[in-house]
Amino acid sequence: MNLITPFTIGLIGSMHCIGMCGPIAIALPIRNKTGFKRALGIGLYNFGRVTTYALIGALFGILGKSFYLAGIQRQVSVILGLIILLSLLLPYSFSQKNKVLAWWNKTFRNFYNEIAVLLKNSSFISLFIIGIINGFLPCGLVYLALAGALAQTEIIDGSLFMIFFGLGTVPAMYSIAWVSKYITLKTRNRIRKASPILIGFFALLLIFRGLNLGVFLSPRIDAVGAFIQSCL
Repeated sequence: MNLITPFTIGLIGSMHCIGMCGPIAIALPIRNKTGFKRALGIGLYNFGRVTTYALIGALFGILGKSFYLAGIQRQVSVILGLIILLSLLLPYSFSQKNKVLAWWNKTFRNFYNEIAVLLKNSSFISLFIIGIINGFLPCGLVYLALAGALAQTEIIDGSLFMIFFGLGTVPAMYSIAWVSKYITLKTRNRIRKASPILIGFFALLLIFRGLNLGVFLSPRIDAVGAFIQSCL
């Protein structure tokens, strides 16, 4: 498995993370910490996020292996890409009126409430737990990475895919937490508005490669498993 792909998605897409999860990183209770303790606190927060990604990746690796054995992994790749694109195109008002999406949003609102409570505690364990919970929050970029994890044929590969995706996001998330007081709300909003373009690009790539067209970005390979591994 090529681990450069998930790391690149995380590294390039981490600008999206700044827009979406940046407020949490900025609000981390580390203002009273300096030097090594500050660095350790931010590191534990990011370690918590990557830990969650690893666990979720393992679960999606199990599903991916099932799809591989069923011979429908390529079709799943296309469907996931379409779902990601559709989620970008649907207006916000639709998500509020749709009962399923409204329930989804309400469920994850509870995660934000838990984080708000933990942000009042500056202990290292709290910082780690904030990171773990943060990893479960809904995010288009994470969904895209999970689509890649689902395209793996082994549980460990799905977990590794998400680990390296998470590692790719660490530099940006670590930096924003360290220099939090210099990041303005206007800057975060600009990043948030630009991030759907990046997510849309990777979703299109997921679809294009899943179509097995026999061209450069969509090579035709008879063995579905080998095809997926060459793409990711």
